[in-house]
Amino acid sequence: MINIEIIRNYSGKCLLICLFLTQLSCSKFLEVESREQVSDATLWQTTGNADLFLNNVYSGLPGPFNTYDPGENFTDNAMNGVNGTASRTLYANSVYTPSNTPNVWNLYNSIRAANLFISKATASPLADDWKKLRLAEARFVRAYYYMLLWTNHGGVPIITDVLNQSEQDDEIFRARNTAEETYQFIVSECAAIANDLPLTAEAGRASKGAALTLQGFCELYQASALYNPSNDKAKWLQAAKTNKQVIDLAAYTLFPNYETMLLEANNNNSEVIFAKQYLGGTSLGAGKEGLYGPWIVGGIQFAYGGVNPTQELVDEYAMANGLPISDPASGYDPQKPYVNREKRFYQSVIYDGALWLDKEMVMKQGVGSRNATDLSNTNEATNTGYYLKKGLDPKYAVNGDHKLSSANFVIFRLAEVLLSYAEAQNEAVGPDVSVYEAINAVRKRAELPALKAGLTQAQMRTAIHRERRVELAFEEKRWYDLMRLKLAEKNLNGTVHAMVIEQTGGKWVYKVVPAPEGARAFFANKNYVFPIPQNAIDRNSKLTQNPNY
Repeated sequence: MINIEIIRNYSGKCLLICLFLTQLSCSKFLEVESREQVSDATLWQTTGNADLFLNNVYSGLPGPFNTYDPGENFTDNAMNGVNGTASRTLYANSVYTPSNTPNVWNLYNSIRAANLFISKATASPLADDWKKLRLAEARFVRAYYYMLLWTNHGGVPIITDVLNQSEQDDEIFRARNTAEETYQFIVSECAAIANDLPLTAEAGRASKGAALTLQGFCELYQASALYNPSNDKAKWLQAAKTNKQVIDLAAYTLFPNYETMLLEANNNNSEVIFAKQYLGGTSLGAGKEGLYGPWIVGGIQFAYGGVNPTQELVDEYAMANGLPISDPASGYDPQKPYVNREKRFYQSVIYDGALWLDKEMVMKQGVGSRNATDLSNTNEATNTGYYLKKGLDPKYAVNGDHKLSSANFVIFRLAEVLLSYAEAQNEAVGPDVSVYEAINAVRKRAELPALKAGLTQAQMRTAIHRERRVELAFEEKRWYDLMRLKLAEKNLNGTVHAMVIEQTGGKWVYKVVPAPEGARAFFANKNYVFPIPQNAIDRNSKLTQNPNY
């Protein structure tokens, strides 16, 4: 797949700039006409040229691997070890406004590109079978962009035509559709295109499974408390049905090694349904190791420590016997908190005594370690007593946004679908056999025993929510769950916590304390969606602001 950037000049022609190549040889790329400007007549005469335009539509997919402040820091799973970031200064205390809000409104640029592709490709003389496939891909990516807008802002203007201000003047400005209309547009698009997409697609392109997974995710979001306050079981049933369709495709299997699943070497593995592609060594490479990883290793700075797991997340990891640490039978010892925990804990979190780059990481106080839990906020040492491990490749432990890694950002994978099915089915009919099968498949990979039989619906709900939080930790999923389940007003109000290890009376004592600047505030009367950006409202007077902003 070739990713390109298209820069449109005033004459309406396109300058095609190749940014990177994957999956296609350079010789094939060079078959595209060697002209600085490619006219519409040329662009839509060959599938090679038209594919370049579609690749530009894909290139708008957001990914977190080059940011100093990824989405997990906006949740109760992690906090940024660096002062001054948006997650700490704006979001943690909910002081953001329409003028400085985090937002994804610029996705309308990519939506316009998708609309233009759909319009031009439909009218082109290209082969019908190519059109059928590529138009379905463009509609999928457009639906994904609308999902991001919907989950961030609620109802947004649904635009499917190509807007041109020089021709349409103020007609380009559209009012917001309702949240329900936006949702219905997304899921209807996914349902309409699913059968036009292949079961197995080229790396980075949409497949039938990707369309159904996007549909099922939106249906799960719509069935949850945020948009389903009456708990209409039919909504849960629909979400279960679509997620079960993905499972029944039998196109995906759980990748056996959770620890290496997200590394470059295992890109596009058997579990991946859809992923944003990166290309290391170019401007489109990933740099998460140097941004998120441990600050000091062996006396040398290797990263900025941008993702510090919270004690709240650490406490969600079960014991190796499968029991939560809150269960008296689990064997959990708060003075030996890292002993006999489940495998995913060791695969995801760097804790005191863990190894990174073959060095023991020391978070204890009073021993001269530069990684001792930083309660004074003086540097990039961990503020929680933990660093991130999951998804970080030791061979790319180079400080800063190095862009050396080609590891994909996995947007959808099978484990999420299994847990989404389990949740929806449990809410619709209770913990039947299929619910146990789905969640136990995920637990089995983590070498956890199956859940005990006879759980009530409420007990199964608790188990599913915990499993989902742990399994999908640091994959940009937690924020969605906090919003849709309306957990944010509880979990993002108060303080996230840290582990401090101090010597008292000749022995090390483990103590949970509030993390520095760990206070969180969330206002349920407005914060379940972000405000519409003020600059968008300034341009378009038909836009209305979300309530209480």
